[in-house]
Amino acid sequence: MRAGLKISAFAAALAATFGTAYGVGRGVDPLVTESAPAPHERHAESPPAEEHAGHEESPAAGGLQISEGGYTLDLETPRVAAGHRSELRFAVRDSAGRAVTAFQREHDKELHLIVASRDLGTYRHLHPARAADGTWSIPVELPRAGGYRVFADFTPAAEGAENLTLGADLAVSGDYAPQPLPAPDATATVDGYRVRLTGGLTPDAASELKLTVSRDGRPVTDLQPYLAAYGHLVALRSGDLAYLHVHPNGEPGDGTTKAGPEISFTATAPSGGTYRLFLDFRHEGKVRTAVFTVRAGAAHGTGGQEAGGHAEETHGH
Repeated sequence: MRAGLKISAFAAALAATFGTAYGVGRGVDPLVTESAPAPHERHAESPPAEEHAGHEESPAAGGLQISEGGYTLDLETPRVAAGHRSELRFAVRDSAGRAVTAFQREHDKELHLIVASRDLGTYRHLHPARAADGTWSIPVELPRAGGYRVFADFTPAAEGAENLTLGADLAVSGDYAPQPLPAPDATATVDGYRVRLTGGLTPDAASELKLTVSRDGRPVTDLQPYLAAYGHLVALRSGDLAYLHVHPNGEPGDGTTKAGPEISFTATAPSGGTYRLFLDFRHEGKVRTAVFTVRAGAAHGTGGQEAGGHAEETHGH
């Protein structure tokens, strides 16, 4: 085991900027488990995979740019210290430099914030609070040093505005030791739950992913809505952390979507490569995250091993 390299906050900032070579308000839920930038799917409910037959043009990757469509992510906290509770502050600014104060609510929130380490060993899905002046903030404690990426997923309230995912680098100082990406596996375990993945990501074409939740060998059929859905899925592409966020096919109360054990998604991968999938689901009042490594173009669901590694996740509200 190689000793971790001591890096300063300045070096961590460099790692956040150049670290792609390694691969990929209040109230934060407790850590769930220790162990996703691909194109951003719009936040309309995803139609079933069979409605997407055929090859389609790959959408632009999300989260790779700090500015897009006349909006900029202004990360006011560009560095924090590992293992210390810090307040993460940022604003979304328009083309005139003004902080945006009006957003559309999507899945119960005006903005979804994702924080992930570049080695994809740490993952946070947070929901910060917005002040009247447009400044967003949330307490965060990141356990390991290194380069991180912060993703802001939102839709401005301006007429004709589209959903955007902007990304900015965050440096976390401390003893740095990058973690290897776990091998692909079709099964993940978290807090006694077992989640099985069938299907996979297909480059430049829509495909269906089904995730089946069980506990103690029995299917879970009473999943609870979390942010107006039975599950949320984020995928991050190893190497550059391209971001993909899709929502399930169907929603609670639509008369056809069951509360488990299966959660179905339709997604399009922007390219081949390795991705890390993060599935958030709620049961018995607690949000948990199942984590998978997948390769675009490879089908999943035939292996029988436990998940090969975990990410550390936190959910904020």
